[in-house]
Amino acid sequence: MARLREGAEGTHRVTISADLAQFASHLDADNLPAKTRDTVHLLMLDVAGLCVAARQHDYVQGASASIVSEGKATAIGHKGAFGPYDAALVNGTAAHGEDYDDTFEGGPVHAGAVIVPAVLAVAEHRSLMGADVQKGIAAGLELMCRMSLVTPEAIHKACFHPTAVLGAPAAAAAVATALSLAPEKIAHAIAIAGSLASGIIEYLADGSWTKRLHAGSSAQSGIRAALLAEAGFTGPKTVLEGSHGFYKAFAPSKTPNFSPLLEGLGKRFVLETIAFKPYACGTMTQPFIDCAIELKRAGVKPDEIASMVCNVGEGTVHRLWEPLASKHAPPNGYAGKFSTPYCIACGLIDGKAGFEQFTDERVQDKDLRALAAKVSYVIDPNDEYPRNFTGHIRATLKNGSVREVRKPHMRGGAHEPLTRDEIMTKFLDNARFGGWTRKRAEDLANAIATIAKGGPVDLRCARE
Repeated sequence: MARLREGAEGTHRVTISADLAQFASHLDADNLPAKTRDTVHLLMLDVAGLCVAARQHDYVQGASASIVSEGKATAIGHKGAFGPYDAALVNGTAAHGEDYDDTFEGGPVHAGAVIVPAVLAVAEHRSLMGADVQKGIAAGLELMCRMSLVTPEAIHKACFHPTAVLGAPAAAAAVATALSLAPEKIAHAIAIAGSLASGIIEYLADGSWTKRLHAGSSAQSGIRAALLAEAGFTGPKTVLEGSHGFYKAFAPSKTPNFSPLLEGLGKRFVLETIAFKPYACGTMTQPFIDCAIELKRAGVKPDEIASMVCNVGEGTVHRLWEPLASKHAPPNGYAGKFSTPYCIACGLIDGKAGFEQFTDERVQDKDLRALAAKVSYVIDPNDEYPRNFTGHIRATLKNGSVREVRKPHMRGGAHEPLTRDEIMTKFLDNARFGGWTRKRAEDLANAIATIAKGGPVDLRCARE
């Protein structure tokens, strides 16, 4: 869908990737809105803490063992320094691995775990400054969030992971922006990344690790696409809207609506509404956990419950509710993160949903499984998903009484954001979980603050 634009030499056709490139190329860190700059800063902090927390987990060790390069980029919490592709792969995988990273209501996508590792890796590799990092991350976050609104639910319906496929072109734009490439080269970076994007959701079948890889792989692909474009490599101008293009391939069930991508671009930053998760599990389970914790605080005991029925959005069923028997008894801790019944049981029994609730041992707990087996769902045709993430539990007790709790939105999101202090506490807790002292964590927080102020990009304090 090329459009007409009046230029100095008359009317000419403009592709969507060209529009996105114009937006990105005009970004300047000094002119970003204060809330945008603050969100970029907090996302860098959140991602860094998650990298430390997961650094010793088996899947991160597997990713780090695949490293084949040496360079100047940091894999946070690991020894040595690496080429940008390897550092981005490890950091993105670690940041997304526990599903404790940011999310965007309306997508959903996990933009920070893709964009931050990509830009930081290139910044260290090329000795960029904090101002370059800020504008690059802002460009990538904004485009990734907006791209997720073009075909709601359709990417998941096609069995692809939106974070994986949208992350590649968004990371390409982010890196190209940080490198201050010309608009036509930013457009080519986006176009090239369309052929590097991938990521299916079959991990849902057995809780295997591939979803964890998606953020790191997309960050890596974005870097590759940007550096190829910088060197003169080209991609199709109509990559997004073409008859054989990105959305046709990854979201064939819906006709793309590019208005949410383009309207107000550069004037209004939707990235400012990115949600910081309070729980280490799937995005749409989180309001249900808050419902369960509220029941627990009201004095409802697990052994008093006969059944629980939840009103849910149809678009969440195939990932978080079905097949229901396997969601009642997830095979491992990672699968538990994408089981709403199990997450509800954690909220009612443990009163939280942190790292310890999603170990392979914890998901075998007989009390958790027994309570999860009492949870079922009905589809609410009026549910606002994916525009808004809500929660609902209707608990029938063995004495015949009914307790009902609703949450109109996700805590940590646009309607009820976490405070700066809460995000800092999460960062420090994650660093402690990863085996770091408070002093080490504070040193990394200070290094990130320096980047956020436009100073040098120096993450050597994050190396072992």
